[in-house]
Amino acid sequence: MIERIWSGRSPLYLLLLPLSLLYGIVSRFIRLTYQRGWRKSWRAPVPVVVVGNLTAGGNGKTPVVIWLVQALQQQGLRPGVVSRGYGGKAERYPLLLDASTTTDTAGDEPVLIFQRTGAPVAVAPQRSAAVQALLAEHALDVIITDDGLQHYALQRDIEIVVIDGVRRFGNGWWLPAGPMRERADRLAEVDAIIVNGGEAAGNEIAMSLAVSHAVNLLDGTTRAVCALAPAVAMAGIGHPPRFFTTLRNHGLTPQAEIAFADHHAYDEAELAALTSEDQMLVMTEKDAVKCRHFARANWWYVPVDAQLSEAPSSALISAIVKRCHPH
Repeated sequence: MIERIWSGRSPLYLLLLPLSLLYGIVSRFIRLTYQRGWRKSWRAPVPVVVVGNLTAGGNGKTPVVIWLVQALQQQGLRPGVVSRGYGGKAERYPLLLDASTTTDTAGDEPVLIFQRTGAPVAVAPQRSAAVQALLAEHALDVIITDDGLQHYALQRDIEIVVIDGVRRFGNGWWLPAGPMRERADRLAEVDAIIVNGGEAAGNEIAMSLAVSHAVNLLDGTTRAVCALAPAVAMAGIGHPPRFFTTLRNHGLTPQAEIAFADHHAYDEAELAALTSEDQMLVMTEKDAVKCRHFARANWWYVPVDAQLSEAPSSALISAIVKRCHPH
């Protein structure tokens, strides 16, 4: 229902417009308080790159963060990552991740980023506290914030917005009548716009999610995605249909597609009940980081890698490197 409302296919969004206008007024006033200096924002001693979005729901931000961290590492830089840690409940903040940190403590995306990149990662509701904790422990050249475009308490040097190229901005209204956290005119102020799927236009950077294989949760063996049939697919991400489409595009048509809420907390019995003995359970890598410690032999995940159009993405990396080494 919410997808129909936000896409404009349902006129019910009209009933929510008063709340949307209130949301828009409040969010723009909050930003104005930082712009005018009425509220204090904190500047880190190293460059800060924000990877965020204008809409609620999954846009492909985490693959972009992983791509960005790995690209900067290849340039010889030492990036660190900060996140709010949505879905995690740490005893105290800021929390610096290590090999024993669980998704229950830190949230899904921070653990996934830490495992994929090996970069230092810290989570805290106040992102400036996470940045300070990272810099106290590590000699870093640049900080990447996973989400946080609207977290104006932390000053930033470069802003990157990720857009779902298929859904775009729906009906264009602020929450809750539409999907927007900020209106589309905000794009005129950011440094880079990355479009995940669909058609990139103008100065937008085209991005796709590349899949090479599936990985077994229990023993780490790999297999072609199309070789996992018969399978049941599941996803607890911001936009599950994108994952199911990815599987079909790689030759796997699941016998069932099960969407969980984003950041859903799984238990073994719940997942074991989804398949019969001869079926494979196929999930996203973000789901896998929460399920690996109770995985079964027929559970597989499909890692994805962000692939960006070469020339503009190289220019973006060069701009960040220049910020880190201005002379």
